[in-house]
Amino acid sequence: MQKSHPTYRADHYSQPINLPSWLNDNASQLVPPVNNQQIWKNSDLICTVVGGPNQRTDFHDDPFEEYFHQFKGNASILIADRGQFERVHLREGDVFLLPPHVRHSPQRTEEGSLCTVIERNRTDHEIDAFEWYCANCASLVTRVEIQLKSIVDDLPKAFNQFYESSEESRTCTHCSSVHPGRDWSRWHAHCHLKFKLTLG
Repeated sequence: MQKSHPTYRADHYSQPINLPSWLNDNASQLVPPVNNQQIWKNSDLICTVVGGPNQRTDFHDDPFEEYFHQFKGNASILIADRGQFERVHLREGDVFLLPPHVRHSPQRTEEGSLCTVIERNRTDHEIDAFEWYCANCASLVTRVEIQLKSIVDDLPKAFNQFYESSEESRTCTHCSSVHPGRDWSRWHAHCHLKFKLTLG
């Protein structure tokens, strides 16, 4: 018996897309508060363009690799690893392949910066997680696991689950510091001071 082929939207396997025209058409989605837009829908690869400025305190635990192409402006990726933070700088023109499960937090301080991020689509048993760490001691404060179906729809729900939690839920069990939640500037200021991170 012949297997049926999946049904794709007309924009999936389309003619080549002119990227400058696509960027112009989607410019309103590449600035705060949205900052990102997926190029093709219903594909095996999640191809997203992400714009700046956008700074965050969550760290993504992706079960797969992520490919970054910083094609306009500069950005960086904050890495949380074994009780420390380190920064990977993405200069204009850089490409970077992030291994699976490396806890990472993209930081886009420059207005108008643009980056293509490519990830694999998840099946029903492949789980993403978002983690928040203490800026004082780098210990894990909270982890939220989700079945990722839509980057645009699912991420705000996961973030709000943490940001709208009580101060007690955002308190580090190791040093009793309170994570400032949505106040990313306070978290980053403390983190820079404590861990002597380079700016970027």
